[in-house]
Amino acid sequence: MPPIKKILRKIKKNIKKTGKKLVMFLYRIETRLLPVNKRIIVFESNMGRNYTGNPKAVYEEMVNQGLDKKYRCYYMLDNVKTPIPGSAVKIRRTRVRYFFLMGIAGVWVSDSRMPNYIKKREGVRYIQTWHGTPLKKLALDMDSVNMAGETNIEKYKRSFFVNTRTWDYLISQNYYSTEIFRRAFAFDKTMLEIGYPRNDVLFYGNNPEYIDKLKKQMGLPLDKKIVLYAPTWRDNEYYAKGAYKFSTPMDFSLLKEQLGEDYVCVVKYHYLVKDNINWSTYGGFVYEFNMCEDISALYLTADILVTDYSSVMFDYSLLRRPMFFFTYDLEDYRDNLRGFYFDFIEEAPGPIVGTTKELIEAIKNYDCKEYEAKYNAFYQKYNHADDGKASAKVVNVIEKIIAGER
Repeated sequence: MPPIKKILRKIKKNIKKTGKKLVMFLYRIETRLLPVNKRIIVFESNMGRNYTGNPKAVYEEMVNQGLDKKYRCYYMLDNVKTPIPGSAVKIRRTRVRYFFLMGIAGVWVSDSRMPNYIKKREGVRYIQTWHGTPLKKLALDMDSVNMAGETNIEKYKRSFFVNTRTWDYLISQNYYSTEIFRRAFAFDKTMLEIGYPRNDVLFYGNNPEYIDKLKKQMGLPLDKKIVLYAPTWRDNEYYAKGAYKFSTPMDFSLLKEQLGEDYVCVVKYHYLVKDNINWSTYGGFVYEFNMCEDISALYLTADILVTDYSSVMFDYSLLRRPMFFFTYDLEDYRDNLRGFYFDFIEEAPGPIVGTTKELIEAIKNYDCKEYEAKYNAFYQKYNHADDGKASAKVVNVIEKIIAGER
């Protein structure tokens, strides 16, 4: 690289660094001088990566009730071109206006941890919606950590503990999650055991008309069954911090050969996966949906779910449709990467397979009666709180917060 280019790059880097310091200085001054405004509500999904999940469902319930016009709503996003309904203003995350609003907003609604540089002020109420019922161990319950090169478990736990001190409300999907969350997050404030807002659509949208509408919007065929493949990420397979690989031994060519006449396959990435895969080889069979697509809509379109250790199993089971568990690395994942909270092999409400060939055979020969007892037990344990009204319940909490009630 010519010397002049190196110099210009260094100057640009220093300007950027100086700019960040200035913004953080102004943010700290603001939090000392300006009052908290309880009528300002900020929403954020997956650390700003998309417009999905529980925060989206809560915000859209506010839109349905006309409350987006009554209060000042802001949605924090990496991409402010993302379309959203209602009157909320889209704010570019980590820019000047983001810090200004985070400094004065009275209500936060998020499904992931806030950055440590964002300081929660006295008078702010933080509703942590979280993003799944846990199978794999979480936070303070973890014995080791291996996430994008991070291996210091004590440091990881300290950071998590500091973050959870800021939460005032935490949403839980069931009794089981409540018990784990209180311990794993050391959470001793208000638990909202109401089911997940993002699952409300699985109640009001589970009908042929709504499902056909979704398929048309997504460009999915109406004359074939749909396999939804939605695996979780692997802690030790990554490009950089927060950027994980889509790593799977699934043989999509064999899937297409054996199932292509009757099925298509929808591949849904976890929001932490940052892969750009060329699926053109499987044209007409594989449909890719990235982290920006709300998986709740995909649940409704899918006739069957194929997953591994992802919390999608708990949400999808609300539909009582067949589930298959492609767990090619079960022992390694359970014994070395994370560890499980329950006996996965004993409780899984569907076939557990380790190869594509086994998966195909399981799909072709699936007998719902064989798994009926397991499915019923799974449903009763994990889905007792979901009733299609979780979003409205959270909105009610927000209104009480703004009215000055706890």
